[in-house]
Amino acid sequence: MPTKGQLFAGCTVALVTPFRDGALDEVALRRSVEWHVAQGTPIVCPVGTTGESPTLSHDEHERVIAVVVEAAAGRAKVMAGTGSNSTAEAIRLTRFAARSGVDGALLVAPYYNRPNQEGMYRHFAAIAECVDLPLVLYNIPARTGRNVEPETVERLAAIGPIVAVKEAAGSLDQVSELIVRTNLTILSGDDSLTLPMMAVGAEGVVSVIANLVPRDVIALIEAFRRSKIDEARERHARLFPLCRDLLGLGPNPIPIKTALALLGRGNGELRLPLCPLDDHATTLLRKSLARYGLLTEHP
Repeated sequence: MPTKGQLFAGCTVALVTPFRDGALDEVALRRSVEWHVAQGTPIVCPVGTTGESPTLSHDEHERVIAVVVEAAAGRAKVMAGTGSNSTAEAIRLTRFAARSGVDGALLVAPYYNRPNQEGMYRHFAAIAECVDLPLVLYNIPARTGRNVEPETVERLAAIGPIVAVKEAAGSLDQVSELIVRTNLTILSGDDSLTLPMMAVGAEGVVSVIANLVPRDVIALIEAFRRSKIDEARERHARLFPLCRDLLGLGPNPIPIKTALALLGRGNGELRLPLCPLDDHATTLLRKSLARYGLLTEHP
């Protein structure tokens, strides 16, 4: 049987948020969405981890969502990040996203205050009660300090608007348990695990590297869907070093913003407490981009 969140199966790009002189760069944001539409990216996800949402004001967060929806203009689906460690704030952001015309919302598990599993359940259930919008849970315990356990996800799966999970705990056993326990659509939250997770039942990825090579990520997913396993493995092997460097040379989104700047698709500007890569890491990133064929040479 098809899983609940089929509209989000496939490749979703976790968009970066461009800044210029400390302010949101709406021109660059619109340009990014246009580029992804031209590349065939089916779903864009603004204001998630990669979008530096923790450093955005409430007004900026809402403005990013509104700009992306307007720029996409129905040519790509929009899954907006609206999670928070405050349930009331997450409800407010999700309601705004729904009014803006998004196709769904991505809800990160509450961070810092580290609720128990009952608190997790009540948090997500409260949001689902307040909106008529497909909701994607986002489990990333390395950033939130708490794992959303499969038993909790199983309870949440019975709530109508909750249709999918972006799973970034790094455990194939947990993915397998979610597949067994629920009919939610499972999405990889780690680019390097997209193929392994699809092998046990996941149906796509919310991708950082798709900011650079969306067509290659889409091609990997499509190869697996068509049972072209050797091709999928080859594409995984080609993408893997880029995945490792873009998520290993510094905290996300520092490397991806640096890579976009090196390719002439941004200025690399970040907001504190994130800061630029040092010279050594930048050189390694240049080499990685050159090996992939995205840069013709490196120092």
